[in-house]
Amino acid sequence: MAEERHGQDRRPSPDALLAEARKERRGRLKIFLGAAPGVGKTYEMLTSGRAKKRDGVDVVIGVVETHGRKETEALAEGFEVVARRSTAYKGRAIEEMDLEAVLARRPQLVLVDELAHTNAPESRHPKRWQDVEELLAAGVDVFTTLNIQHVESLNDVVAQITRIRVRETVPDSIIDRADDVEVIDLTPDDLIARLKEGKVYVPKTAERALGHFFSPGNLTALRELALRRTAQRVDDQLLTHMQANAITGPWAAGERVLVCVSEDPRSAGLVRYAKRLADRLRAPWTALTIESRRSASLSEETRDRIADTLRLAERLGGETATIPSGGRRIADDVIAYAQDNNVTQIVV
Repeated sequence: MAEERHGQDRRPSPDALLAEARKERRGRLKIFLGAAPGVGKTYEMLTSGRAKKRDGVDVVIGVVETHGRKETEALAEGFEVVARRSTAYKGRAIEEMDLEAVLARRPQLVLVDELAHTNAPESRHPKRWQDVEELLAAGVDVFTTLNIQHVESLNDVVAQITRIRVRETVPDSIIDRADDVEVIDLTPDDLIARLKEGKVYVPKTAERALGHFFSPGNLTALRELALRRTAQRVDDQLLTHMQANAITGPWAAGERVLVCVSEDPRSAGLVRYAKRLADRLRAPWTALTIESRRSASLSEETRDRIADTLRLAERLGGETATIPSGGRRIADDVIAYAQDNNVTQIVV
């Protein structure tokens, strides 16, 4: 009997088995996507989190920004909140989500607001979306929020619409790999009404916003972008399902996109355009740079800019290639590469 009890004592506990099972699976990601601040993303995330909690799911708040909105603050009550980590930066204290504490707590689901947020210096990761990636890799499910203007491939389009260049972006791959993306849709008129009622910003800030980012034209265009980006994701999922199950369909006829990267600062915009074009064509794409004799004389800053643009292409899901010039015109090198690699569309 003692031997049997000893054997039983060595069995893993149910908690240990559960922890092991979670390690073996990647967490599920749900993104609450909006056209602009104030449409209700955080509110909907908290509402969905409450529903999960009622169903018996172990839910905690990793970080939620209520921005002083009373309805949102009321919804956040009753959740276990993992205390934030405080760090000093430029003489003031900044509070960030404590990633290590969330990982140690190991909930089934964590609510993480503002996916595009840039973390304070010396944080474990530069960006909050990287924190979320680590949580998912550890088997923790995540609910998070995102505005369409922070999607990397749409950065130039948003700048053209709003005349504002968004610096905090999230790779498209995060959206593409998400298990669920829910668009929190609000008409421009309804959002402007919320703004005027002080439900988005304080009055002075709201007044400035109405004359700039929150103009009816901007909001209409951003709303269209959010709906289109989500529709594209649904189309991609359907195509993947049809191919996986050998369902016949109107497959793309072998399109391939090539974008040329040079020292021109506009190359990053061309890369983003190539990504959007490749998505529409459902085609693979490559960012190409050519090393010519004059490449050696480029400044370090210029070479770094070219390298950054190639890294951008990789983040957006493209391939990259660097080839030596054949001693002819650059255009001839590009055409030769395109012919050798069956490229059908060239972006320059």
